[in-house]
Amino acid sequence: MCIRDRLNDDYLQLSLHIFPVNFKQDITPESDLVDILISSNDCGIEDGDIIVVSQKIVSKQEGRAVNLDTIIPSELSIGIASAYDKDPKLVEAILSETKRIVRMEHGVIIVQTKHGFVCANAGIDESNVDGNYVTLLPKDPDNSARLIRDGIRTKSGKKVAVIISDTFGRPFRLGQTDNAIGIAGIESILSYEGKLDTFGKILRVTAIAIVDELCAAAELVMGKTKKSPMAIIKNYQFDSKDDQISNLIRPGSDDLFK
Repeated sequence: MCIRDRLNDDYLQLSLHIFPVNFKQDITPESDLVDILISSNDCGIEDGDIIVVSQKIVSKQEGRAVNLDTIIPSELSIGIASAYDKDPKLVEAILSETKRIVRMEHGVIIVQTKHGFVCANAGIDESNVDGNYVTLLPKDPDNSARLIRDGIRTKSGKKVAVIISDTFGRPFRLGQTDNAIGIAGIESILSYEGKLDTFGKILRVTAIAIVDELCAAAELVMGKTKKSPMAIIKNYQFDSKDDQISNLIRPGSDDLFK
C-alpha cells in the first residue's frame, strides 16, 4: 500500500509528498519510459503531479551511451589527459560536448556545455553503465521532458509536469545537488519581486529556482544506488506553463567571475 493512503486529508493538504519509482530493468533505446513509469509506481499518477526523471535513463533511452573504446582521441585530448590525469578518450568525449573550457585544475575539467550548463566533464557520467561506456547529456533535455510529459498525457490522460534532473557541483560549496536540465509544463523560476515580506518590505530581487529545488528534494528518495531513477512529487502547487531551461542560465554579461 502507498504510504499516502494512510495519511489523513488535513495532513495531505499541508504537505509535499515525494515517492520513488523503482525500476526492475536496465534502460535501453527500446525501452518506453512512460510505460515503465505507469507500471512501476504504487501511488498512481494524478493531474498536477511533477515527475522528476534522472538524466541517466533519458540518455540511455535516447542512445546517448557511448563506448569509450570506439573513440579516437585527438592530440589536444591526449595532451590534456596527460596534464590532468584523465583518460584521453574520456577527454575527447568531454570536448565533443563542450562549448568552452572554463577551468582545468587538480584533475577537474569544468566546461560550459553546448546547452549552456557549466559543470564538470560536460555532464558525462561513468556511473551506472556497463563496461567502458559513458553517458552524454541528452541533446535537447527540454524536448526530452516534453516527450515524456506528452506520453503520460496520451497513455494516462493526466496533466503533469516533467523535470529532467542531473547532479552538479556547486561553486564555493562542497558536495553535489541535483539540478534541472530539462523541463516541461512548469515554470522554472518563482519570482517574489514586488511582493511584500512578513515585515512589509518590498522584495526586489528574490527569485526561487523552483525546478532545481524540486530536483534536489526528489534526489533524497531517488538516490544513486536505489534503482529509483524517477520520482513523483505530489501536492505542490505550481503554474503549469511551457518554460525552457535556458531561462535558468545566467547570461555571460552577468557573470562576475568570467
